[in-house]
Amino acid sequence: MKYLSRKMLIVVLGSMLGGSLAVAQTAVHNDTQAVQGQASPSADNTRMNRRDKGDTAQTPQAQSNAKSDRELLAAVRRTIVKDKSLSVYAHNIKILAQGGVVTLRGPVKSEDEKSKVETLAKSVAGVGSVDNKVDIKTN
Repeated sequence: MKYLSRKMLIVVLGSMLGGSLAVAQTAVHNDTQAVQGQASPSADNTRMNRRDKGDTAQTPQAQSNAKSDRELLAAVRRTIVKDKSLSVYAHNIKILAQGGVVTLRGPVKSEDEKSKVETLAKSVAGVGSVDNKVDIKTN
């Protein structure tokens, strides 16, 4: 009975907050896995985050707030996310844009994805050059 009331609560809250039933069902499914003792995989980028704390690494916090840079970053992000052949890792790489120079950081699944992400970024109007610092995820 406890499971059913939790499920109903999630559905009700999801609909009240404008969420879809699919999101609520996913939450219930994930909760069910945890209840059954199955651990869901967690995204752990601790090593990369530690590496990126150095003064020499460009991180999203260094992103320029100039309108042209923000628009260029958004255009590159849209182009990358639009390509459904890329993995979730590739869709979520860090992108920085400053004065026409786009920096790409983060993990992707393969060398092909690394190259494809760079090619997609270069194809966006306004991109002068791409600094590809993408890593290949080995796990």
